[in-house]
Amino acid sequence: MNADMDKLNKLTHEIIGAAIEVHRALGPGLLESSYHACLCRELVVREIPFEKEYPLPLHYKGVHLECGYRIDIVVAGQIVVECKSVEALAPIHDAQLLTYLRIGGYKLGLLINFNVVVLKDGIHRRIL
Repeated sequence: MNADMDKLNKLTHEIIGAAIEVHRALGPGLLESSYHACLCRELVVREIPFEKEYPLPLHYKGVHLECGYRIDIVVAGQIVVECKSVEALAPIHDAQLLTYLRIGGYKLGLLINFNVVVLKDGIHRRIL
């Protein structure tokens, strides 16, 4: 395993730890926006660099299109984090994450569904 992947794995572990802390404090059943805001706050507390609502431009056949896509959180310019609060993650949620990775040129993403009893059951880690 190379040093870049080690760094991504360490960051992923830290992000998941922050998400677990949010889930412990709030539990399931709230709006996605609540979990998103609290996860951002937890990343600040842990001094993990991130950008929220990160714009994702779309290039189609050589044309730059502003379609208004926004990634929930990009950690350290390398890891895409998509927050959900749904009954169950569906294949379309994974497809969305993989599309964001591909379009944005990212290698790793986390799809986190906070609307579960045990958070580890709501985390999908995807590598492109």
